[in-house]
Amino acid sequence: MEEKRLLHSNILGEGKPFIILHGFLGMSDNWKTHGKHLAEQGFEVHLVDQRNHGRSFWDANFSYELLAKDLKIYCEAHHLDDVIILGHSMGGKTAMLFACEYPEMVSKLIVADISPRFYPVHHDSILDGLSAMNFDIIKTRAEADMALSTYVDDAGTRMFLLKNLYWIEKGKLALRINLEVLKEEVSEVGEALPSYDTFNKPTLFLRGDRSEYIGVGDESNIKNHFSDVNIVTISNAGHWLHAENPKDFFEALIHFVKS
Repeated sequence: MEEKRLLHSNILGEGKPFIILHGFLGMSDNWKTHGKHLAEQGFEVHLVDQRNHGRSFWDANFSYELLAKDLKIYCEAHHLDDVIILGHSMGGKTAMLFACEYPEMVSKLIVADISPRFYPVHHDSILDGLSAMNFDIIKTRAEADMALSTYVDDAGTRMFLLKNLYWIEKGKLALRINLEVLKEEVSEVGEALPSYDTFNKPTLFLRGDRSEYIGVGDESNIKNHFSDVNIVTISNAGHWLHAENPKDFFEALIHFVKS
């Protein structure tokens, strides 16, 4: 009999269930600020760590089919139905597949800066940099940042990645992500939503105006999968649109969920 392991989450507020899924190499804590704002608006917000990320379980198997099944098990364990789901990047792919596979469990879907299409692997330098960090030598966050800067130029990206650092024991840093598996299975992150999958309930795609993840050519593909969809562009924002322009992002989000 297959063991059903439960994803870790941070639950905020009371009301209609609202699930938020982080992106690749992220964690639920990345969404704590927006989660608090949604809780203040009358939602029970579930900030979820996906497998091999954050405080959730590690497993050698990694695919969107498994990530969607993990979420179904989570919803059943917490007696959640008629949920609103928001997913960013990899989390958006999980959210799309979950909504298409289990539409009876979802009332509204929000996808942040990712489309249903295939994406080629583009995380090589980041994964190489994380793999190269030697925590027998690195003893502080500043030293970790310095080591990673050899591979990752952008300070904001390094800050995001180094949120995965934690003290595994006194004086010993480690990463919360299952780096070995994520590096081996990184091609899975770019996989397309199956061509036959559709979801016909209200859907919102949010994209950053400086991001290349959702282009004009992606709009017809999105509409083929999601018949009741709005695509909204957030100004002054790239791929991390929720962090780069949180005010406009949240306004677009709350307008959709409250309408």
